[in-house]
This record gives sequence, structure tokens and C-alpha cells, in this order.
Amino acid sequence: MTAFALDDPYDRGSGLPRPGKVLRTAADSIPPSSLVLLGIVSVQLGAGFAKELFATLPPSAVVFLRIAAGALIMGALARPKLKGLAWRDWALGLGFGVTLALMNLSFYEALSRLPMGVAVAIEFLGPLGVAVAASRRRIDLLWIGLAGAGVMLLAPWGESATVSWAGIAFAMVAGACWAGYILLSSAAGQRFPGTTGLSFAMIVSAVLIAPIGVTTGGADLLQPELLLIGLGVGLLSSVIPYSLELQALRRMPKQVFGILMSLEPAVAALIGVLLLSEILHAQQWAAVICIVAASLGSTRRSKKQA
Repeated sequence: MTAFALDDPYDRGSGLPRPGKVLRTAADSIPPSSLVLLGIVSVQLGAGFAKELFATLPPSAVVFLRIAAGALIMGALARPKLKGLAWRDWALGLGFGVTLALMNLSFYEALSRLPMGVAVAIEFLGPLGVAVAASRRRIDLLWIGLAGAGVMLLAPWGESATVSWAGIAFAMVAGACWAGYILLSSAAGQRFPGTTGLSFAMIVSAVLIAPIGVTTGGADLLQPELLLIGLGVGLLSSVIPYSLELQALRRMPKQVFGILMSLEPAVAALIGVLLLSEILHAQQWAAVICIVAASLGSTRRSKKQA
């Protein structure tokens, strides 16, 4: 997950500081490591609240609520300027949006079939793969093997399995999309000013998801309480963590940031236990630990190479 800077701290219409400027000022007093951890907790709380909506709405409708809310808020904070864009910028923005839509849709489908900690652990193979591919050292085989062992521990072998192959498949698609998201967000940061690339992508993803989400959600999407929860999920899953990560990256090395982000599957598992009462078996905890350790190892190795 990558954050970008807001291009203009002031609203040109009113002359007042934008909300992003206010958030940055408040965040300056918090240690950067705490900002990263708060961002991780925010994302996983958003996923937890989204999963609670699955009792009322299908995952695709919840994805639509989350992305639409995030797109509206991000669009208001960083208004994308589409005038004068080259065709390559359009292609990048559209590709970014498609990847973002598919990543969220596949993750929520996985979340509807798997415990939170398991879904996030498998999805985390995406950024882990990007980190390993960038370093190309022999020791990376160890991290690949460790991550592979984690997946094997999670696989539903036998009749008493508690997770589904379909859920694992959706989580792996989400992980592949997350890897693409990392690469595309880096490219968008070079071609678009501030957060405009991200807000453009979120608008594209909202448009793409809308037909599916509206069709599956139907009139239930108009319930005020569901709309309010959807707004909260969008804030927790997108706007708040992006802002916190941005502030953290400005004040800490990227390698340290990566090490802290490696804790995300473990945090997801803990929030799943506390918020959703998803009790993981010892084998599943071992799998999550394997994937977290593989991510930590690859990130620390990258730090030594820098």
C-alpha cells in the first residue's frame, strides 16, 4: 500500500486549509512507527466492519460501498485534473483503477470465505513477491520456502478442513493484484501530481464496480445505516491509512516502514479474533507466523542491501 502527498494544502475556493493539511499537522506530533501501526489497525478494522456487512449485503455490494465512499472522499481531497493528460497517462490511470477494483473485489470474496487473518496472510504474498523479485539473492529462496510452507499449512487438506479452496484462490488473486497495485502506484506517483493518480484510480474502480455492486445490492444499498457503515469502511480502509502512511514515509526510512507493514497479517488475525470472534487453530497461527516471518526476512535483507 502506497501513499502520496496532497498537491495543494489549501482549498483555492475558500482559502482555508484543506482537511489533508489539518491531518498532517495533527500527525506531526505522533511518532512515525505509531502512525504505521495505526494505519494497519485502521485498514483491518475497516475489513472487519465490512465483513460484518456480509450478513446483509453480498461482498460485491460492500466493495462498491467501500470504493465509492473512498473515491468521493479522495476526489474531494485531491481533485484529479484530466485535462491535458497524454494517452499513456490515461492508460496508466485506467489500468491502476482496474487493478484496484479487482484487488478489492477478490479480497472481499476471499474474506467472505476465510477468517480475516488467513485471507490477509495469503493476500500478503503479493507484496512479498515484489520484495523478493527486487532483491534476487539466494537467501530469498528461504523466504519463498517459508511463505510456501505457510500456504501449505493453510490449504484445506482432508475432510475436516475449515477453509475453502475458493477462498484461497480469491485471496491469491487479491495478492497478485496487490503486487500490481504497488508497481502501478509507483508509476502513477511519477506521472500524476500528489494524490491525483490515486483518486483518479479510485474513481475508475468505483465506476467499474458500480454495475456489479448495484445489481447484487439492490434497494438494500439505500438503507441509511448501511450507507453510514459503508462510509466508515471507506474512511478506515482508504482515506485514514493512506494519510497516516504518507506522514510516516516522510519521517522514516522505507525499509523500516516495510518491516512494520509486515505485521499486517498478524494484526488482521488479532482483529478477527477480537471483532469477529474468529478463533484460528494452531496450524493457522503457524501459517500466519510463517508468512509474517518471510516478509520480515525479505524486508530486512533489502535493508542490508540498500
